[in-house]
Amino acid sequence: MKTPYEKGKQVRKFILDEVSRHPKDIVRLTEKTFQITRQAVYRHTHNLIEKGLLVAEGSTRRRTYKLKAITSKTIYLPISEALQEDVIWREQVGPVLGEVPPNIEDICFHGFTEMVNNVRDHSAGKIAMIEVQRTAVSIIIMVYDDGVGIFNKIKDNFGLDDQRHAILELAKGKLTTDPERHSGEGIFFTSRMFDIFNISSGGLHFIHGVVGQDILMGDVEEGMKGTLVTMEINIDSILTVKEVFDKYSDDDYGFTRTVIPVRLVKYGNENLVSRSQAKRLLVRFEKFKEVILDFDRVETIGQAFADEIFRVYQQHNPQVHIMHINANEEVERSIKRATQGGFLTISGGALGEPKKTQ
Repeated sequence: MKTPYEKGKQVRKFILDEVSRHPKDIVRLTEKTFQITRQAVYRHTHNLIEKGLLVAEGSTRRRTYKLKAITSKTIYLPISEALQEDVIWREQVGPVLGEVPPNIEDICFHGFTEMVNNVRDHSAGKIAMIEVQRTAVSIIIMVYDDGVGIFNKIKDNFGLDDQRHAILELAKGKLTTDPERHSGEGIFFTSRMFDIFNISSGGLHFIHGVVGQDILMGDVEEGMKGTLVTMEINIDSILTVKEVFDKYSDDDYGFTRTVIPVRLVKYGNENLVSRSQAKRLLVRFEKFKEVILDFDRVETIGQAFADEIFRVYQQHNPQVHIMHINANEEVERSIKRATQGGFLTISGGALGEPKKTQ
């Protein structure tokens, strides 16, 4: 049985670990998780504020919390061919991290250099702003440029319908507007290394969290110009760069496996019913050996949508192995009707350890 001190320490660690994902409801979440009173949670948040680990903003009813930076640095750089991301890391960014485990340093180095490289080669901007923060539990790296905006550039380069369609293509991976110099793998792999990875641009954002394999999109401030990438990782994370690459690569280290959230095909409250919607989802599937469709938060799909993916496309592209996860009973029935019982699925949703059934 834990002593009051040990339990209090556990509660405070929980608050620090979860506040980045729950800035507005961390008090309620802590209250529910530990079955303690709201007043008790407030005593713990006040303790963390006094220690300089947490910051509270706003009135009591609308209060939000965030981690306080122990060390931080902001750098402004002109964007040009002379911009050297590894030198900036070595001389200005890396030292801000202090002593961290080697796997955390490797992930931060990988993410930082990939994102700054993208700014230099793709943004068409003039100024880059880099901010690095070390908090009690995490490293936060932000890279901003005042360029054309990543979603807008993808939309224009590939002739897509709008910027939301660009987010769908970005989520698939292997997407680049400069194939001679880039493989299109940087954002895909980087987004899966950090606990929180967020790209904000053009009134939209693309968020990926390692926990739960979640990709979302939604509205952000319309007036923001350019692109802001925010990457956050807990210092206690045991993930490594190699593990992330291995999860989506074959024996020859080729990027052959992707996971696509099917809900990104939807616009607003529309249902997924048509062949045209399915064809939008199917674009560039042939670049992968395995495509895993994640039906999380998709309540239903139409028969034409399912037939186009699981029967028509598969007949013409047998080399692409299409599987699915997180489908509810109604979606499963639509897939079964399209494949007449010969479908392939993954039970559960734990990528990396698929359980296959016929």
